[in-house]
Amino acid sequence: MITKQAIRTGTTIYSEGNVLDKDTIISLSENWSEKEELFFRKMLKQGGRFSIKGKKFYITVPEQIFNSKGEVEGMVHNHEDEENS
Repeated sequence: MITKQAIRTGTTIYSEGNVLDKDTIISLSENWSEKEELFFRKMLKQGGRFSIKGKKFYITVPEQIFNSKGEVEGMVHNHEDEENS
């Protein structure tokens, strides 16, 4: 079953033109196989259009990249290059 924590802030899930809330996704996921649930979790991370059990979904994800702790990843900046130039 999908948990509320699996659906990140900023991720929007549409089905048949309607935005679905976390509780709706959780209730839908109760009827999914393990394979379908794993696929949905993958799509939560990358976004896209797909269907599960005949129900069409469209997921949009924020442009920011998150690490495994849910924190926003920043760009690595090397200060040594500035000092040596």
